[in-house]
Amino acid sequence: MTDQPPKPDAPAAPTLQFSIDDSVANGVYANFANIIHNPAEFVFDFGRAVPGRTDVRVLSRVLTTPVHAKQLLNALAQNIALYEKTFGPIRTDFEAPRADVLAPVGPN
Repeated sequence: MTDQPPKPDAPAAPTLQFSIDDSVANGVYANFANIIHNPAEFVFDFGRAVPGRTDVRVLSRVLTTPVHAKQLLNALAQNIALYEKTFGPIRTDFEAPRADVLAPVGPN
């Protein structure tokens, strides 16, 4: 058996300091997302779809690299798993009602 020199400790990851402007801190509600990409970047458009309207207003656009898009995918998957562990499964087995098949609302 040979003596091996001790491995130097890996440098600690730097601690990130986050700051957020008041105008951003309140957030924006989005119920629509569109993703497009090219070889150099991913583009995420977040918007709001309103029932009864066919247009979607894009409220925010985020551009990022393919590496960061994949890291976002992994982080989102981890967070959804933690959420479902705490609160139960998120239902995705339903369809939004179509306007042409809605029953008329009448008196009870």
